[in-house]
Amino acid sequence: MNFTIAAEDNGRRLDAFLSSKIEKWSRSRLQRLIDDGDVLVNQNPAKSSYKVRENDEIEVELTELPVEGFEPENIPLEIVYEDESLAVINKPSGMVVHPGAGVTAGTLANAVAFHFYSRKDELRNTNYEVRNNRVGIVHRLDKDTSGLIVIAKNEEIHERLSEQFRKREVYKSYIALVHGEMEAGAGTIEAPIAREKHNRTKMGVRAHGRYALSLWKVKKTFEKFTLVAVEIKTGRTHQIRVHLASINHPVVGDETYNAGRDKTVRDLDVRRAIEGLDRFFLHAEKLAFKHPATEEWLSFAAPLPAELESFLELI
Repeated sequence: MNFTIAAEDNGRRLDAFLSSKIEKWSRSRLQRLIDDGDVLVNQNPAKSSYKVRENDEIEVELTELPVEGFEPENIPLEIVYEDESLAVINKPSGMVVHPGAGVTAGTLANAVAFHFYSRKDELRNTNYEVRNNRVGIVHRLDKDTSGLIVIAKNEEIHERLSEQFRKREVYKSYIALVHGEMEAGAGTIEAPIAREKHNRTKMGVRAHGRYALSLWKVKKTFEKFTLVAVEIKTGRTHQIRVHLASINHPVVGDETYNAGRDKTVRDLDVRRAIEGLDRFFLHAEKLAFKHPATEEWLSFAAPLPAELESFLELI
């Protein structure tokens, strides 16, 4: 999808311009598309805040087509916190966050639509764009990543939370088990990330990519493995998985980025246990942010799921 900026659009924010042209996509989803490097301005990545200029050439790759609609589903949710403005959910591994091409049911969005928007009471805003597939989802986790995710209950709260994410004011920390024993106790990975040219579902460290920063710290060392806590200062697609793989310590169970390291594990019981996980070892353990209505600092933690704890016991 391509656009050429006309004189009347000169000076508009890039995300605002695209929102006016691509009606089925919310502004926050378009911002994520821009952050992932799927929007080019004059053949270069740009920021959502970029002010377009007359004759700019905009190229957009809609990598994730929104579905026309989806039904609320009574899927159990582990609600860590809830008030009239927002909710914090502990998402299980295996659950897709939002409907997309080929997936219209069983997602977090389907569950959220049922639990927070289909009941008509004072705490639920049934008009909050369920029909447009937003249902308050502010950020996302990969299908196989478990852990904390925040949901907004109205448009104003959604925008305020999104702004905190854009300004990198939200604290996000993950637990990952990686291949290999890390020599240092802590470190920083500052490497730009972009989509692979010939595989648009895969990300990689690329010089032309978007700035990405991850801070890691060793929690425990095992023979052939290391358990690390990773705080991300940016929110690029697959950021932790790509960054850890880039320093030769890919996430256990991550077939996309660990280049077959799972299959090289010599201990047969451990190798079978990795296969039995049916997920990668990545969990969104901690989430903290300023409440957009009260301005109170909220902090949450979710323990490792049972299958990950059992795997640690095995090794």
